[in-house]
Amino acid sequence: MSPRRSYDQYCSAARALDLVGDRWTLLIVRELLAGPRRYTDLHADLPGVSTDVLASRLKDMERDGLTTRRRLPPPGAAYVYELTARGSRLLPVLQALGAWGEGELGERRPTDAVRAYWFALPLLRALDGEGVVEVRLEEGVFHLRVGAQEGPVYGDGPAPGEADARLEMDAATSEAVARGETRLPDAVRDGRVTVTGDAPLAKALREA
Repeated sequence: MSPRRSYDQYCSAARALDLVGDRWTLLIVRELLAGPRRYTDLHADLPGVSTDVLASRLKDMERDGLTTRRRLPPPGAAYVYELTARGSRLLPVLQALGAWGEGELGERRPTDAVRAYWFALPLLRALDGEGVVEVRLEEGVFHLRVGAQEGPVYGDGPAPGEADARLEMDAATSEAVARGETRLPDAVRDGRVTVTGDAPLAKALREA
């Protein structure tokens, strides 16, 4: 394991960047906010990262107390990586970074990789309250836990149990929300987002 590089500056921002400023680190955090992941899954969902760089980043993050690695019990018997409580506290950092970068998205390029659950971060910024939301996009289905205090914040695939609200939207609408061009309540009112469910979260979305 390589020694930690440092800016050697007595500044909390510089100290934070000593830990998460390397390329790919915050995107690994984005992936692990969905819960424990195997190395092969992380590599598959981080297109462009080399195996060496991914392994190095994971080792550094474990050393710095951002992640842990554990072995699943049989029949899984595979190692998974997951965020520590400290690592999970990077969610607001990613939220702020995503909000700041909305204007940089532009139209999706042919070379852009995309995963449905990558839209969880802008949707979390747009949702209030508490509950599980299942989202159906053209790219696939994912779910997110609004107001979650611990555990995975979002995940690939349908909600593991009964969802408090279900949203469905086309690619143009999801991209407009991600770019900050369209507010989610406006898209619901305009009929571009379909909301189903009887829980308070679903009702609040329809009445916003």
